[in-house]
Amino acid sequence: MNVPTAGVTNIGFRLSRMAKMRLSTVVPVGESGKAQATAVDMASRLLMEGNIIALPTDTIYGLAACAQNTTAVRKLYGVKGRDSAKPLAMCVGEVEDVRLWSKADILPDGLLKALLPGPVTVILERSPLLNRELNPNCSKVGIRVPDHPFVRKLAQNVSSPLALTSANLSNEPSSLNVREFENLWPQLGAVFDGGSLGNAQSTSSRAGSTVVDLSNEGKYHIVRNGIAPLHTVEILHQFGLEPFCNLQNTTIQ
Repeated sequence: MNVPTAGVTNIGFRLSRMAKMRLSTVVPVGESGKAQATAVDMASRLLMEGNIIALPTDTIYGLAACAQNTTAVRKLYGVKGRDSAKPLAMCVGEVEDVRLWSKADILPDGLLKALLPGPVTVILERSPLLNRELNPNCSKVGIRVPDHPFVRKLAQNVSSPLALTSANLSNEPSSLNVREFENLWPQLGAVFDGGSLGNAQSTSSRAGSTVVDLSNEGKYHIVRNGIAPLHTVEILHQFGLEPFCNLQNTTIQ
């Protein structure tokens, strides 16, 4: 009996692809209420067990791990295919938490709340409380508070900063929906789906957060333009900060 090999090959490919996809659960985050609470609880458990998860932010999709868990941080570098010499940013659930994990006393009163929550990562000198193995060769840390209820509730629930990087392999475009990083799914504890973010046809939507170094009192340095450079600079000027271009560049992605 003749067997249609092309058809068998196609079916086998589809089954293999489905098997790989099942290695990571896709969970809708929900807009609010019970569905979101269930997703937050599941994501919290996975993070505290040392897993890497994918999640939506107010800019692009990210990969997250508990920043205080050294094994998870190393795993995050592996999933991302990221050079271990490149620092990771992190996010927290409340603006006040920025002061817990960094030395923010040099900033004018009210500046952090003017910038955050929002699409901005601030670079400051790190706090001694932060895991020494997170960016061990860097005295500074990039912190953000995404304007996204799921991520903020998750960070609050875990009671730890989340090491955060974009959901794509290094040097690849960032992701605006979960299908764009399907190749990473098998390495993740779960994928938390918040739908499509931004405009997939616009390169500016994939630019990520604006990264600004505020570690030099009274000065600022835009490290990465991101999606909100003009608004960020406007706020910085309102608080009397001046540009300082000679700061050592810190790459946050």
